[in-house]
Amino acid sequence: MQGKYRLGIDAGGTFTDFILAEYPGKIHLFKAPSSPQDGTIAISNGLAQISAALGVPVETIIGEADLYINGTTVALNALIEKKGVKVGLLCTAGHEDSMEIRLGHKEEGFRYDADYPPAFMLVPRRLRVPVNERVLSDGSVRQAMNEAEIRAAAELFRREGVESVAVSFLWSVANPAHELRAAEILREMLPDVFICTGCEVYPQIREYTRTSTTVVNAYLSPVMGRYVSHIDEYFEKIGARHPVRYFQSNGGLAVGGTMRTRAVNAINSGPASAPQAGLFVARPFGIDNVITVDMGGTSFDITLTRNGQTNLNKNVDFLRYRIGVPMIQVETLGAGGGSIARINDLGMLEVGPESAGAMPGPVCYGKGGVKPTVTDANLVLGYLNPDRILGGSIRLNREAAIEAIRRDVADPLGISVEKAAHGMSTIVNINMVNGIRRVSIERGYDPRDFALICAGGAAGMHICALADEMGIDTVLVPKVASGLCAFGQIISDMKYTYLASLPLRLDGVYGEQAEVLARLTARFEELEEQGRTALMSDGFSEGEIEFRRSVELRYLGQVHECTVEVPSGPLNRERVQAILAAFHRRYEDLYTYSEPHSPVELVNLEVTAIGHVSKPRLPDLAVGGSDAGAALTGRRPALFGGDGDWQATPVYDGAKMLGGNHVAGPAIIEEATTNVVLLPGWQATLHVSGTYLLTRMGSAAAARAQQADAVLA
Repeated sequence: MQGKYRLGIDAGGTFTDFILAEYPGKIHLFKAPSSPQDGTIAISNGLAQISAALGVPVETIIGEADLYINGTTVALNALIEKKGVKVGLLCTAGHEDSMEIRLGHKEEGFRYDADYPPAFMLVPRRLRVPVNERVLSDGSVRQAMNEAEIRAAAELFRREGVESVAVSFLWSVANPAHELRAAEILREMLPDVFICTGCEVYPQIREYTRTSTTVVNAYLSPVMGRYVSHIDEYFEKIGARHPVRYFQSNGGLAVGGTMRTRAVNAINSGPASAPQAGLFVARPFGIDNVITVDMGGTSFDITLTRNGQTNLNKNVDFLRYRIGVPMIQVETLGAGGGSIARINDLGMLEVGPESAGAMPGPVCYGKGGVKPTVTDANLVLGYLNPDRILGGSIRLNREAAIEAIRRDVADPLGISVEKAAHGMSTIVNINMVNGIRRVSIERGYDPRDFALICAGGAAGMHICALADEMGIDTVLVPKVASGLCAFGQIISDMKYTYLASLPLRLDGVYGEQAEVLARLTARFEELEEQGRTALMSDGFSEGEIEFRRSVELRYLGQVHECTVEVPSGPLNRERVQAILAAFHRRYEDLYTYSEPHSPVELVNLEVTAIGHVSKPRLPDLAVGGSDAGAALTGRRPALFGGDGDWQATPVYDGAKMLGGNHVAGPAIIEEATTNVVLLPGWQATLHVSGTYLLTRMGSAAAARAQQADAVLA
């Protein structure tokens, strides 16, 4: 770290999390209620907590910090709630309806549902303006653009009060001249309107994907721009010496200027930092295969990282809109502590996706909530102490939770409150397990080869049950679990992604291979130069910049591509053969077969420019023996099955535990902002890095943990 502090802020739907790294190694975690109407309110409240805890003025903390990083759900919420701006679209004549045709695609699970409603159109039909122009796939102009139509469209947009315009023409990736000229005219005639083009937002093949991505960007960018400007101004007023960095969906940081014009890159801003944090937590254990699960008040987010590389999505449907730009693959479910339980029309118990949120919240919060939630069930089951939650700032009402579960779940089903609460917990666990399966088993990964990383304030009470269902033997629960995404922000690098299309055969059929490779190398170098310029303007030196290349390949005549990493430097025949071999292997991983003798076509290429930032170091805990008796605070009745067999369960104060302390389940470990519930058959050892290693007794992972304990002792 170059400064004395580093601040990560993760603005969620219920709470805004703050992680402050203090040189030379202290980590502080704080929470404040989120303020969707004005993000600076939550930030101000959180900074006030930090100032009070450290005894240092806010201005001093901000003035002596080297980075302030903000992960936000502003763009995501605007898309979910359809609260973006009024958008107009310029498109090639004849393609006004591609947004509604959607390639004839209907989401999985609704393909044969004739009553499934169409997606909400971000651009109404009257504001999709056709333009007579045509560029061919080789970049040649078949029909010049009619500029009079552009000017007429600008007048229409002015009359309609349009705040943003997307421009997407056919084959602009081969020749962007028409799009760029149209944007120039629009900016001249509509100086206060946001303008973006497909050739800039998503310069890759596929007209529908490019148009959809550009429209989503136009819909969200003015909203994101206002938010970024407000946050930037706030930090400037309190003494910031550096620009605020914002977290992107690709897992990296960007300055506010980028986020104002590329809001589509911020849709998964919050949960996208979880994989970095998960890898950081797992590194002391020599683990690089992790599934990170984040259970907060409203949602349950899942990411998978294999061999240190996190899955990225491109050209996928997100909230029913096709997004082409790279995004960390995040599976999100409506399964959080605030998820509401109810009896459906068939007389069956359901939990979620509806949530009580922060207001009114679970019944036990006493803020007006009347519907039973997962948090209420956890309280009834004994997993939570009414006198100790969120550092004692909220006192929970167990009697109110019991009554709500009795009224809405137990009595209608004719069962006890205990069985109803256990049923609620079991159902939400099954929902979460199904989500984990979607990012692992359904994508060809065996979850038993991964460690489960626990994040979010509510996950610790469910994590052993999830691991049991998935057959996972190793679970890691960091002490900063409830703010893990904010922690992930402060250890992440700056990252910009540059895309291009360059359709060509890699076997020399369309020309001499040396000429083809020279073209490909030159295109990579052009993209890298763009990244170098951007990062150096952000203050990075040449030695702090790294480039990662990849290509999208397919067998000739196929529709979909596979992504393959490409080494740096000039490409030659030997490197191409290695790339092709990697493509065949990846294809076989995905589809169980490959065709090594079939010709392969390159479609798209990508360069990720990374500006490496220094990483704060977690402080090592004081080391003690395996006996955690000094942290034992007493016993509390807890229920771990649906049979009503309560157990007097040991409860430990996590703040008093030392590195090497060992706890056998059933047990409950209480941290300031989360609880860890150890089911019977599980055990936990606190590592000196500040992470609980949870293993199933008798497993190979448990044996390895015992060996590590011996070394530590």
